[in-house]
Formats: sequence, C-alpha cells, structure tokens
Amino acid sequence: MSHIAEGFESRTEVQFINFFGMAKASTGEARAQLYVALDQNYIAEAQFKEAYVLAEICARQIAKFISYLETNRRKQRVSDDDADSEV
Repeated sequence: MSHIAEGFESRTEVQFINFFGMAKASTGEARAQLYVALDQNYIAEAQFKEAYVLAEICARQIAKFISYLETNRRKQRVSDDDADSEV
C-alpha cells in the first residue's frame, strides 16, 4: 500500500506505474515470508494458504492495473498543483 501511495504522489506517469511494479514485487516478498513463517511454525497451514491466496489475488489485480495504465496513457496526471492552499 505504501508503494501505491508513493506512486500516486509521483510527478510522472512512468513513476506512477513503476511504484505499482514495486507494490507487485512486494506481494512476491510477502509470499516468500509466508513460507518462512510456515516453516518456523509461526502460522498454521490453513493461515498460510489463506494469506497466500490473498497475496496472489493482490498481485494479479496490481498487474492488471499496470497493464491498464500502460495501454491507456494520459498526457497529464492529476495533481494538486492547481489546488489553492496556504502553508
């Protein structure tokens, strides 16, 4: 989630998509850590399977969104540059 938030605040479409790639990579890292947790008996087999499936679903959703962004490029990202705010 943090990579997605960081990507949303990025200045370019390329950076935005890149941060989604990092978010997808993090799902792979989470799946690897699930194996460690299972091997160390920190979680039960049922917990492992449930979390693993959720991580796979998340990775597929992110991949589909990346594909959508890459095929539907916008000339300009939505930004807060035009927002009236005082600091």
